[in-house]
Amino acid sequence: MSKHSVISARIDAETLALVDKIAAAQGRSRAWFVNKAVVDYVEQESAMLAFLQEGDDAITNGDYCTQEEMELWLAERRANRAEQGHAAG
Repeated sequence: MSKHSVISARIDAETLALVDKIAAAQGRSRAWFVNKAVVDYVEQESAMLAFLQEGDDAITNGDYCTQEEMELWLAERRANRAEQGHAAG
């Protein structure tokens, strides 16, 4: 069984009313709803941090393209597609 901790936060009356409205519509308690919201947000932010770290690691390892390299690659792709389109037509 996992241990639970209690936290408190100040939120405005409008947000609290929305929390209560949504929790009631889902047949859930305010505590369940707030816990779910925090868990979802923490997972989303954790995934974003991991994504950013992956990018930082790639840069550190030299595994990236410069803006100029990417623009050249895109221009070459467009030119190849244009040539293929003319050859087919």
